Amino acid sequence: MDPALVALFIGAALASLFMAWVIGAGSSGATPFAPAVGANAIATMRAAFFVGIFGFAGAVTQGGNVSEAIGSGLVGGISLPVTGVILVLVLGAGLMAVGITTGYPIATAFTVTGAVIGVGLALGGTPVWPKYRQIAAVWVLTPFVGGGIAFTIASLLPRPDVPERYSIPFLAGLVGAVLVNVQFSFLGAGGTSGTIRGLGQRTLGVDGVASAVGVTALAALAIAVVVWRDIRRDEAGGLRRVLLALGSLVAFSAGGSQVGLAIGPLLPLLDDVEMVSAFAVLVGGGLGMLVGSWTGAPRMIKSLAQDYSSLGPRRSISALVPSFLIAQLAVLLGVPVSFNEIVVSAIIGSGAAVGGREAVDARKLLLTVGAWAGSFLLSFSLAYAAGSLLF
Repeated sequence: MDPALVALFIGAALASLFMAWVIGAGSSGATPFAPAVGANAIATMRAAFFVGIFGFAGAVTQGGNVSEAIGSGLVGGISLPVTGVILVLVLGAGLMAVGITTGYPIATAFTVTGAVIGVGLALGGTPVWPKYRQIAAVWVLTPFVGGGIAFTIASLLPRPDVPERYSIPFLAGLVGAVLVNVQFSFLGAGGTSGTIRGLGQRTLGVDGVASAVGVTALAALAIAVVVWRDIRRDEAGGLRRVLLALGSLVAFSAGGSQVGLAIGPLLPLLDDVEMVSAFAVLVGGGLGMLVGSWTGAPRMIKSLAQDYSSLGPRRSISALVPSFLIAQLAVLLGVPVSFNEIVVSAIIGSGAAVGGREAVDARKLLLTVGAWAGSFLLSFSLAYAAGSLLF
């Protein structure tokens, strides 16, 4: 094997690890548990520990779809050379690092997607319009769908005619029904990708739509009953445990979604560097995010928790349920998505349900949306200009 190629690949891998660390230290490592910390359900350092563990698990078991999309689904006709991959990763990680140190809300998904497209088009690649339309649809609809679901849940939870001993178990059962139908990389027949529901069907020796619905309903009912009994025995403690479980699931989903932003550009290079497997790259990206969560996220968790301290467990639950659902949809579609966008939209929706229009700061909202769009445009412009000049 060409030593120069190996050296360049090592350089790209180090840039990928840096990107993974930045992602773990940034909003992806902070937002899943920040509402729980703000609601005094868990301490900051413990939250950072758990978000790292669950993020790593999500990266290893669910990171393939988004990684493939970032690696080969954004630009047609070419495969990025090693130097182009390094440029993408360094540019994306650099902008993210600037955002973390300055407090400017640089969106990870927007930044990396813009960098990959910018470098790819500069090198003569062709646009993949169907994928762009899919990504744009998810990005545009996320605030409305996530905020709308959060608004609905937050509107129902405090109502006296919808007791929490029933509404919270129902939400938990809904989340459980989605979870058992989520794809994991090792649960299929012969070690392929599969779902908990599919594993249950194979264990019971049944097949078909009716059995799939039955297994899903049984799992949802079991989870709802456990939560119902817990809340009935200790309402405050039960709400806190549901909040922590949702934070763990959102952290897991963040790992599955965000690791692709760090290691996706590396995947096309594996054909030339045969001694490294895609699974090893996923594990490396997951470890980079884990270290970032443990070393860099506590500061941001503490900062975000102050903003979320007025939410309480009910509004936090209202925000985390749609965050989990949207994140898993993005993983299924293989679409890079910003967790900053997901969680902020859900927080705004739950806040509007409680405080009305006065609870929404229109100016701050416009600045945040502008920062999201600016992240993509800035990254794309810099990447296209650098790619045109350097290659």
